[in-house]
Amino acid sequence: MKRRIIIGLCLLLTAVLSLTGAVGYLTFLRPADNPPADACTGGPGQHPRVVAAGASMTQGALGANWVAALRARPDFHGYEFVNAGINGSTTADLRQRVDTDIVACQPAAVTILIGTNDVRNGVPLEQYRANLHTIVDQIKARTTARIALLSLPPLGEDLNTEINHRLSAYNAAIQETATRAKIDYLPLHERVVEDLRRTGGRTPYDFSFPLALAVAARHYLLGRSWDEIAQAGGRELLVDHVHLSDRGGKIVEDLVSQWLKT
Repeated sequence: MKRRIIIGLCLLLTAVLSLTGAVGYLTFLRPADNPPADACTGGPGQHPRVVAAGASMTQGALGANWVAALRARPDFHGYEFVNAGINGSTTADLRQRVDTDIVACQPAAVTILIGTNDVRNGVPLEQYRANLHTIVDQIKARTTARIALLSLPPLGEDLNTEINHRLSAYNAAIQETATRAKIDYLPLHERVVEDLRRTGGRTPYDFSFPLALAVAARHYLLGRSWDEIAQAGGRELLVDHVHLSDRGGKIVEDLVSQWLKT
């Protein structure tokens, strides 16, 4: 009997570890759909390319995949959407891959949503601004693409926390960079804040990797939507205090859609 219990526990532990590993891969290690390495190695594409550059909020494995949503829209079937989002990226990381992930794609349009990890990691504001300037200047110098910078959503839904006060300075740098470079600015932060003030989101920032893994498990193993997961945690637009729910992703989708059509 004791041996059977031990075997059963070992099998259960193996199953749990396997499921955890699968969720971890789907969430943190899996490459984005149609990444630059696949899309941009054969020269110009048959359709104009839109490169979405950024971090996990762009990659779309944890939270809404707004790039895939745009790709699936009938009104954009004449475009190829390249997802150049990589989990954990900062402006320093994106600066290092401008040539391979953006310029090599010969894009017609580029969206840039980057900086959440800079804020979370305490990257100095001036360093962030310098990196962003370099990214934009390199794209402008080496492509003919239209470029749009998106402001950063809040971290947590309580707008009066210290981290969101800090984040406001990074968003100011984004807007200043867009003005300086004469490129477009898409007010993602402002639209998210409008929604939160209307719906009453007040949950303070409390992100952790165990929470992110738990959120991902509910989505990939239990089939819960990102909206359902956010609401179960008392949140409106952020599934884990950082990444966007389906409603949050729709805000990005609509902003980018309107921009591409202008």
